[in-house]
Amino acid sequence: MNTEYTHQQLCENITCLAGFYTVEKEARLKYDGREVLYVVGRAVIEASCCGIGDWGYILVPGYIMNWQTETNAAGCAVSEVEPVSDDTARADLRQIIREAENISQIEFW
Repeated sequence: MNTEYTHQQLCENITCLAGFYTVEKEARLKYDGREVLYVVGRAVIEASCCGIGDWGYILVPGYIMNWQTETNAAGCAVSEVEPVSDDTARADLRQIIREAENISQIEFW
């Protein structure tokens, strides 16, 4: 089932309860005759009762079906993606992305 992915402004801190996160880049990766969108970011905890910290993360919305074909009310581009549901494809993509970005925290939609 396809879903919409709303592109975020790159390198803009988004404040959350105990810190912020930043989307650093979006990447398009060719895989098995298709193209996969993944997002690289950084999360920072700076105001928590349990301490502080930061880490890189990768979010994989899925296979690109339609690239930035519309914009939302806030003016952000919206793409249509198909989440990666196959376990073998997820494992392959985790390895490829981990080697390319050197980040182990990878989540799929």
